[in-house]
Amino acid sequence: MTIAVFCPNLVGDAAMATPTFRALRNGFPTADLLAIIRPALLPVLEGTPWFDRVIAYNPRSRTAAERTIAVARRLRRERCDVAVLMPQSFRVAGLAWLAGIPRRIGYERHGRGFLLTDRLQEPRDQAGQRLPTPIVGAYLELARRLGAPAGSARLELATTAADERAADQAYRSLGLPLEGPVVCLNTGGAYGPAKSWPDEHFAELARRLVDERGASVLVLCGPAEREAARKIVVLAGRSRVVSLADQPVGLGLTKACVKRSALLVTTDSGPRHFAAAFDTPVLTLFGPTHIAWTRTQHPRAWHMFHSVPCGPCQRPTCPEGHHRCLRDLAPDRVFQAASTLLFSGRGDRRGSVRAVPA
Repeated sequence: MTIAVFCPNLVGDAAMATPTFRALRNGFPTADLLAIIRPALLPVLEGTPWFDRVIAYNPRSRTAAERTIAVARRLRRERCDVAVLMPQSFRVAGLAWLAGIPRRIGYERHGRGFLLTDRLQEPRDQAGQRLPTPIVGAYLELARRLGAPAGSARLELATTAADERAADQAYRSLGLPLEGPVVCLNTGGAYGPAKSWPDEHFAELARRLVDERGASVLVLCGPAEREAARKIVVLAGRSRVVSLADQPVGLGLTKACVKRSALLVTTDSGPRHFAAAFDTPVLTLFGPTHIAWTRTQHPRAWHMFHSVPCGPCQRPTCPEGHHRCLRDLAPDRVFQAASTLLFSGRGDRRGSVRAVPA
């Protein structure tokens, strides 16, 4: 059997899909598993053992071989038996249908039900609204529908030798210690500015981690967050607060840095799930997004939020214009929670840490 797995389109979602990838591999050990994935997300899964082949797919790619018609033709040549559709877009369901894959398993959304052979329904309330439920579990239901035992919901990733060498080089060039705690800060995300905690807050947190807890601080960033990372370092004003802004950044380097860190403090963006995959303690600062969607079973994860009447709004920019959900999340409260995680190394499975005004 050949199973085409259409992977999620976002970094965090790809990490949260790893229990499903593992379930499919374990459930069908002799099958050919094909990953259809955005080229930019390939580094997320590098080093993992589940897929036999990878097909890069980006409908807007400048490379013709990665666009819809070319990928549909290749999938036809692969003679796939089943498509497991993790993205809930009409486009992905249409691609699986165009590729002639006879069995297509996915959630019925966006009017694409007629393109699916196996239609899963999301939980909804009495008014028909989607209920916030963990994405990890929703993905595992796709594997269950195919007949694979779901197994553990634990996230799992790997680093390559090249990733580790890049992290070694970054540590050397930035003067980070091989001994002693290094706390990583992750500031941004592709979702939108509403998820961002103010740079000034991150700088105050970094400064206190150095002065009061003896830690070194590494500010992570992607290409779009370089300036924010530089600003945090300048505002912190401590030699032991450094950033990746002038390094050759990439997802592999970020994975390796999170893997070896003592703690990750992050907004609700993709790299927070690297911590779960590598069993790194993580403190996630939530603003407009609902915690339930992205909750994992990571035992060393704390979630922090400031309750506001208008939230969580699930909007990429603040519709009220004040951004209080994260602006009013005080650095002192975050520092106290970070200190506890840093020195206990343990999070709490049972709930979240609620941040309220002093």
